[in-house]
Amino acid sequence: VGLKGVINLGIKVAKFGGSSLCDAEHFRKVKAIIESDPDYHYVVPSAPGKRFDADEKITDLLYQCHRLVERGQSHEQLFRKIADRYLAIARELELDFDIEGLLIDTCNAIRQYKNPDFAASRGEYLNGIMLSKYLGWDFIDAQDVVKFDRQGNFASEWTNEIMAEALSLHEHAVIPGFYGAYPNGDVHTFSRGGSDISGAIVARAAQADVYVNWTDVSGFLMAD
Repeated sequence: VGLKGVINLGIKVAKFGGSSLCDAEHFRKVKAIIESDPDYHYVVPSAPGKRFDADEKITDLLYQCHRLVERGQSHEQLFRKIADRYLAIARELELDFDIEGLLIDTCNAIRQYKNPDFAASRGEYLNGIMLSKYLGWDFIDAQDVVKFDRQGNFASEWTNEIMAEALSLHEHAVIPGFYGAYPNGDVHTFSRGGSDISGAIVARAAQADVYVNWTDVSGFLMAD
């Protein structure tokens, strides 16, 4: 088909919501989706969502950790719940990297920075690293390639320039959603649900032919 029997169908970017990355079983589904189509080049993950109705979203737990730190209280016990979620996924997927050390550093950084946006962003950050390890793809930290101005407004053209340059260096990469950084490098987040915006940002910078937004929630919903 064509000159050498190969058709390049273009570049696809996939964003996976928290319901699609809530546990190891869902990570396996994501990998199967990505590997089923060679046109997928970039993936934008959310933080792990609920596994069942009474479960807690990782992002909500991270905000709670920040509030404890802000009040001068210990957040380590609560962070343990977060760490256990990631450790369970890493063990089941047999990921071979120092996830425990990364979690310890994250717990300490939440106390050090005392920034609600930084705390909340760690859900996507950690999930992005794990997914990149699982897929065998490169990891691009959104803090380096998604930019906001000093007032917290999304700097679309600046971001597109930086993101496009970064993506050009990686054939396949995972870029966590939901956050970026101010000009001084401090983490800043979009509003909740902002990983969808991150996916569109990556798709634009990659000049993607298709942007696919995956979720495990049936239908089109504004609210539960």
